[in-house]
Amino acid sequence: MSEAQKNWRHGRNAKLAIWSRLSTAVGRRSLIILAGILLANAGIAYADGNKNDKWVGTWSASPQAASSPLQINGQTIRQVVHTSIGGEQIRVRLSNAYGTGSLVIDSAHVGLRSNGSSIAPGSDRVLTFNGSSSTTIPPGALAVSDPVNLQVSDLGDLAVSIYIAGNVSATTEHTLGLQTTYVSPVGDFTGAASMPLVGTATTQSFYFLTGVEVQAPKQSVAIVTLGDSITDGYQSTPDANRRWPNRLAERLQARQRGNNTVAVLNAGISGNRVLHDNVGTNALARLDRDVLTQSGAGFLIVLEGINDIGIPGLFSVLFPTGPYASEFVTADQIIAGHRQIIDRAHAMGLTVYGGTLTPFQAFVPGLYYTPDGEAKRQAVNQWIRTSNAYDAVIDFDKVIRDPSNPARILPAYDSGDNLHPNDAGYKAMADAIDLSLFK
Repeated sequence: MSEAQKNWRHGRNAKLAIWSRLSTAVGRRSLIILAGILLANAGIAYADGNKNDKWVGTWSASPQAASSPLQINGQTIRQVVHTSIGGEQIRVRLSNAYGTGSLVIDSAHVGLRSNGSSIAPGSDRVLTFNGSSSTTIPPGALAVSDPVNLQVSDLGDLAVSIYIAGNVSATTEHTLGLQTTYVSPVGDFTGAASMPLVGTATTQSFYFLTGVEVQAPKQSVAIVTLGDSITDGYQSTPDANRRWPNRLAERLQARQRGNNTVAVLNAGISGNRVLHDNVGTNALARLDRDVLTQSGAGFLIVLEGINDIGIPGLFSVLFPTGPYASEFVTADQIIAGHRQIIDRAHAMGLTVYGGTLTPFQAFVPGLYYTPDGEAKRQAVNQWIRTSNAYDAVIDFDKVIRDPSNPARILPAYDSGDNLHPNDAGYKAMADAIDLSLFK
């Protein structure tokens, strides 16, 4: 007999001895019931482990410190998110990133959004946190809900409702949500089919809600898009999901084959810079939180740097007592920031693609746009295109610039401010991305 066979026989005999003692102690009938429970639980775990064995983010919004926080006093907030990929189980991320005290979430629900603030019948689910219907999130921390069974479709809408019984300032928000959020009158309406007709207010920001994840096949992966207002979708149509990351998700869904599912997570913050804070923590400081710890992340697209060029000139005039006059940077400094993002993302196993900076001539000329700033943009773009530091290049600049005046956006893609694309421009950006980059 081999050594392995001896070990197996020894283990079997030990288990039989334990079974015999249990039979004597609790009786055969009780043991059969116990065995049935254990087998049932093992069957559930086995089914879940074989069908869905990986958490992947399907939607995200990067947290920001609110400049004028929403005041919540015993109210319910219902927020609508648009998924990129679907699944049969989901969990929700709530953040107290910029809170100065503990945040108590007294109740939370999730359901399929039908229209407006309404939830599709039969889809309401209670969210729990380690088995409890409420949770306390310390300052700076994140809370992830327990999984709930809910059939979520690709490119579908979810309604996430949270009730806060106390008087709280929503210091953690995502300002440019571009999606209607419903703030109820006083009361817990988390399980309501829709928000009350009277007394409900609306905003277009997200509060505390920073992510939704689905359990998906192990082949699934997420693309994180790190950027500023152009990634955040500024000037796109509200409640229409026409940011370029949304359009990219639509294209990826249209080409789906089998279990090769690719999600898209938006980590854009309007006004964001690589090297300095502005409306949002700088990209280097928020990289870990907003990109590297996203569930299932495998790819990163970086479109950052135009605000590093333009904001110091504009804001040093608008806010002469602020720090902006000392925040002028060179093209080499912006490039060094990009190299840091690449190195840190590579260390975590991500494939990283660089997006070229898009045209900005005539956006607040003489302050935000200057000839010197244009020279910096060209230098950064030349480095992105030729350095081979990125795993590949997505040439957004080439796609939306005016061929007759390459320093400006093509008029058909211009939202009207000479910096931000319109819906057609965002679509053109997404359409220019080679989907073979995401295999």
